[in-house]
Amino acid sequence: MSNTIKSINPYNQEVIARYTLNKKEEVFSKLEKADEVFKEWSQKDVSERAELLYNIGNILEERLEELSKLITLEMGKPISESKAEIKKCIYLCDFYAKNAEDFLADEIIETDAYESFISYDPLGVVLAVMPWNYPFWQVLRFAVPTLTAGNTALLKHASNVSGCALAIEEIFTEAGYPHGCFQTLLTNHDTIEEIIKDDKIKAVSLTGSEKAGKAIAKAAGENLKKTVLELGGNNACIVLEDADLDKHIDTIVKARMQNAGQSCIAAKRFIVTENIYDNFLEKFTKKVAALKQGDPLNMDTEIATLTREDLATDLQNQVEDAIKKGAKVVLGNRQNKAFFAPTILTNVTKDMAVFTEETFGPVAPIFKVKNLEEALQLATDSRFGLGTMLFTEDTEAAMHAISRIPDGAFFVNEMVKSDPRLPFGGTKASGYGRELSREGIHEFVNIKTVFINK
Repeated sequence: MSNTIKSINPYNQEVIARYTLNKKEEVFSKLEKADEVFKEWSQKDVSERAELLYNIGNILEERLEELSKLITLEMGKPISESKAEIKKCIYLCDFYAKNAEDFLADEIIETDAYESFISYDPLGVVLAVMPWNYPFWQVLRFAVPTLTAGNTALLKHASNVSGCALAIEEIFTEAGYPHGCFQTLLTNHDTIEEIIKDDKIKAVSLTGSEKAGKAIAKAAGENLKKTVLELGGNNACIVLEDADLDKHIDTIVKARMQNAGQSCIAAKRFIVTENIYDNFLEKFTKKVAALKQGDPLNMDTEIATLTREDLATDLQNQVEDAIKKGAKVVLGNRQNKAFFAPTILTNVTKDMAVFTEETFGPVAPIFKVKNLEEALQLATDSRFGLGTMLFTEDTEAAMHAISRIPDGAFFVNEMVKSDPRLPFGGTKASGYGRELSREGIHEFVNIKTVFINK
């Protein structure tokens, strides 16, 4: 097995950099360091830890161009979206800098005690296993609340974004965090499963595939470690006959095509009522066809490349499965190495892979239904439960549908998206636990009952 990994530009297949994997003893040395630093870091006042978040935000702002380019070169998303990702991370830092003290303050509970309250104490070293599709955002939305709560962190990032992983570690150090508070591990999954067994690891957070989630959950469960899993999605986008298409069509297109469709929360099944179906298909197809394709480093590029050629091939296989079973290609269905053209499918049925599986790329299967009732039944017919979006002018009817959707999120007249102010996470095969907001910072703390009598 090679002891090096390569970072390859998916747009032109050029090797950007090579990195040497950490030896196993180096990985465990970093774990030892993280545990050692925790003893002091956890005793700092929350306000002191939160203040450092402003430093991270300032560094991200100063290095916006450089870091955005790094994201685009390593995983291929359009540079405009990479810049938006960094800006979202800046907002995340600002949010927790202003709110962490309140979220972690002792919560007084009136009982028959002289004094009783809930204390939120850090756990220790938390391991994060993170994906490539949002290489800064996915990491920082874990790390910012987790470290601010008083934990230390180890990151196992996707190997194709190792440059981003090392840059993030450098940013935490530059921002004034103690050496060892946040560390990147360049290693393989076998070593990761091995360190999960170590008593110094107190919890694990994973964002990734269902397969990876099950493997990490098994390893953590066997050692009674807390886990948060944010896995795949197969989000439904319901469009009712009273939807204002002129107002919302751009949002609906973005919900599927942003990051070339490589997003767990993207709209992946379009469910449209029959009275608006033809109008929707015409407007949707026109907008998707007009998306500007090209070099991801160009600011006007809207669709670039997928991150790897094998992912484009997997997507091609899902589309071909649908065609063999009767689906019609309205637009696209063209692969060139890692590029896959935005594709629209109609005549889609529930036995096709594009319905039952997650499509991680710019493919939009469209279903025709009679009414809201049929739309809800189709939307909830999925192993996944990350989010659903519904477009309608009748928001009262949409409100009545909330309890019918078992997902972790329900968005009306908006695409499903993460927001630092709101909890984020899924149900069923989409995972469990929550990130962001007050709920997110409480995932990796000991929620301790304190009862005092004189």
